[in-house]
Amino acid sequence: MKFENKVVIITGAARGLGQEYARQFARRGARVVVCDIRDCSETLALIKEEGAAGLSVKTDVTSASSTVKMAEAAIDEFGGVDVLINNAALYGSLKFAPLEQLDEAEWDAAMNVNVKGIWQCTKAVLPSMKERGGGAIVNISSLAATYGMPNGLHYTTSKAAVIGATRGMARELGRYNIRVNAVAPNVVDTEATAEVFGDKRDKIIDVTLSQQAIRKPLAAEDIVGTVLFLSSDQSKVTTGQTIMVDGGTVFL
Repeated sequence: MKFENKVVIITGAARGLGQEYARQFARRGARVVVCDIRDCSETLALIKEEGAAGLSVKTDVTSASSTVKMAEAAIDEFGGVDVLINNAALYGSLKFAPLEQLDEAEWDAAMNVNVKGIWQCTKAVLPSMKERGGGAIVNISSLAATYGMPNGLHYTTSKAAVIGATRGMARELGRYNIRVNAVAPNVVDTEATAEVFGDKRDKIIDVTLSQQAIRKPLAAEDIVGTVLFLSSDQSKVTTGQTIMVDGGTVFL
């Protein structure tokens, strides 16, 4: 899977999974635009270490004007957009609690970033993808959407909405040769996971492994191959699908 001369936008790219996606696209020749509300300078440095061209754009995915500026920056620098990885999400910073104790502001924040953000970013890149005759969009969902995450109804609901949005987008955008798919990982050992589970992290990972057919803890590099495949020409007739990357926890 090669991406020479392809322009790839990755949101939520300051750390964790987004940073690893950026590194791997760069390694395969892509011109990578990394976006986050956080500073992406570390990710940009990794892109340049791979000998690839990169650009960092501070982006609030809940803001229409911010996502339009994101797309405009990619077009101004590299001429267009071929791939969008909708990775930005609230997870590590969310407060998890039984549903009757969830704060309304936390619920709204999860929906704004995890669902509205995907819509905003997709809208922003559509004109360029249509002009270029097609493109690929990969939305990052979660095992929580199909398995159900106790004490995380706001997160679970938002990630289920990502799957629904993926299907609706795929049906609507196929006429433009724009493919839209989703990836739903299990718990991945990232900074955000450590923030969510704190001193219970090791216990949670042990419980997670006990439910997997392949009892291997998931790392960022385990998710990359599926994202690359769905972004590449090797999946040019695949759209509207959600691929679980969960060690065999849920079978769809």
